[in-house]
Amino acid sequence: MKGEGKMVFKSKMKWVGLLGLVLSAISLFVHFLLARFTEGGVSEYHSSITIFPRRTIGESLNFSKTSPMYRRLWGPVRHLESLHPNANPRGHYADPGSDTSGFIFVRIQGGFHEIRNSICDVVVVARFLNATLVIPEIQSTTSSKGISSQFKSFAYLYNEDQFMAALSKDVKVVKTLPKNLKGLRRKKNIPVFKVPYSASPYYFKHHVLPILKKHLVVELVVSDGGCLQAILPPDLEEYQRLRCRVAFHALRFREEVQELATKILHRLRAPGQPFIAFDPGMTREALAYHGCAELFQDVHTELIQHKRHWMIKRGIVKGKLSVNSAEQRLNGSCPLMPEEIGIVLRAYGYLWDTIIYVSGGEIFGGQRTLIPLRAMFENVVDRTSLSMPWELSRIYGREANLVDRNPGSPPMIEEEMKIEAWKTAGPRPRPLPPPPARPKSYNIEGWWGWVAESDNEPDSTVMELRTNAHKLLWEAIDYVICVEADVFIPGFDLDGKGHPNFASLVMGHRLYQSAASKTYRPDRKEVTKLLEEISDHLYHANHTWLMSVRKNLRKRLVDGLIEASARSKPLSFISHPVPECSCLRHDPAGKSINATTSAHASTSTSHSQVLAALGVVHYCPAWMENDLILQSKDKENEETLDEDDSTSSGLFFWKNNGYHEGGNGDLSNKEETQLEDQEELEGGER
Repeated sequence: MKGEGKMVFKSKMKWVGLLGLVLSAISLFVHFLLARFTEGGVSEYHSSITIFPRRTIGESLNFSKTSPMYRRLWGPVRHLESLHPNANPRGHYADPGSDTSGFIFVRIQGGFHEIRNSICDVVVVARFLNATLVIPEIQSTTSSKGISSQFKSFAYLYNEDQFMAALSKDVKVVKTLPKNLKGLRRKKNIPVFKVPYSASPYYFKHHVLPILKKHLVVELVVSDGGCLQAILPPDLEEYQRLRCRVAFHALRFREEVQELATKILHRLRAPGQPFIAFDPGMTREALAYHGCAELFQDVHTELIQHKRHWMIKRGIVKGKLSVNSAEQRLNGSCPLMPEEIGIVLRAYGYLWDTIIYVSGGEIFGGQRTLIPLRAMFENVVDRTSLSMPWELSRIYGREANLVDRNPGSPPMIEEEMKIEAWKTAGPRPRPLPPPPARPKSYNIEGWWGWVAESDNEPDSTVMELRTNAHKLLWEAIDYVICVEADVFIPGFDLDGKGHPNFASLVMGHRLYQSAASKTYRPDRKEVTKLLEEISDHLYHANHTWLMSVRKNLRKRLVDGLIEASARSKPLSFISHPVPECSCLRHDPAGKSINATTSAHASTSTSHSQVLAALGVVHYCPAWMENDLILQSKDKENEETLDEDDSTSSGLFFWKNNGYHEGGNGDLSNKEETQLEDQEELEGGER
């Protein structure tokens, strides 16, 4: 009986175990189905993941939004608070007529910032010539580049309907050429102009317009990031405001791209903290153009030099191949490395848990260049860490699988041909023939294997062309987030041709949309000089050095903006759309602002002097005055905040064991107590 009882018990246990396994398998299968087919649920679940620490600014060192520390780090730039966007026409401005001079078809080449600049220019050209503009064709997003066939070129990146509707009172825009002209274009029977960079209105009026009127259609090829000079004569100022309406109102990204950018922005703001957007600007082309190869090591230096040699051969670079990168860096001609940006931000007072969003489709040198920045700031993120892979692939559309187009091995020679060649080879012995050319297999040698084989850049594969198109979408997402960020700081503001880059367009958009938002424009030469002063003890600076960094960075909030009007604007108008696209708000508190600043005239630029330097004299119309929400704010001078802020003066003295080291011996007992409190908060994390 006992044996039978044991058998029954074992049999029951087996059934229980089997039932548990079946239920586990069903549970896993259900979870798989939910993850695979419920995109909305996954999105909500992913957005609830704790990416950042839950400690908010209010809990961090008792910061409140009215505290001097918070205002210095995140508050608006007071000298620019009265500037507001106003790109509407300011005089008589006729609607486009039904009778036009003809059709302008445009092919645009280049990267994200070049495309955006070029579109603004061609719209102005179409208005200037009284022509009908065909939706521009972006060469990087044509179907031959391996992208999804569900998108037309322009519609791959931008919203066509929004573009046409926003410009309905400015330019007549159509999606395609009429059927007869489309046939002529296919046969290459229409005039083509390769428009030079920054051409004058005279060029279009006397060279393009006569041909346009004769043939009723012309094709413009724009390749250098703009086809019309940035600074126009005063009588053409309305065309500058048209540029603003195109760049900041008509050019909206495709709906799927805009939605994903908004989702990522919500996830960034989910913890309730403000965040910084940082654009490194470290592309291979920019580093090669400005001679910054020696900032890197190993193959990266070789790749930059190879690119510089290629640019010299094509006349893009006028200088020598070998350039002293150390001198270029000290002159401010090279990008600030992520580590240097991190040191400057920590010195200014941003804490270790500040959220930093890193933008850019490409960071030359790879993720290892971000390691020092990640060591200083815990929450360094980008679009890949704030989105699911399927969310990114969704914006690409349905793309065909690409076959492997790598060249195969040389064809085998038939045996008979070998024997015949041997018989007719001549007397023996003879030297052996050279080995056949080995096929270039970059997958084996590494993606840089072509450097030693040719002076030319390798032809791009279809997969590489597709990736380049994807980069435009990545940069579109980054653009939206950088424009909306609480603080923006660029590592570099020039591209591989010496023109304003992605970061410059972001700063121009922020200047137009919310001029008072914090946009740092660091003086690379001055920052490099300051960093060289503490190169032997980079992470243990003294109080005097910290104050120098803060004063320099704060000063550049306004001085950098004034400098951009002379340096950046002549190359790209939308990188600095002031004063043409801005107006002044009638501020009854303006007197108090000026009165406060006058007390510190020796250390800061007054409000009126800043506006005079920017050339802003136009006041906002009455309807805008009624719509503007006037908020009462504390008018305490920002220049005194460093002295009031003793809680951040020791941020660079923390060590892993959590004690405060020397270098600031004149701190008061109160400051020491505050530093101890801060140490208690941060010491365990550092």
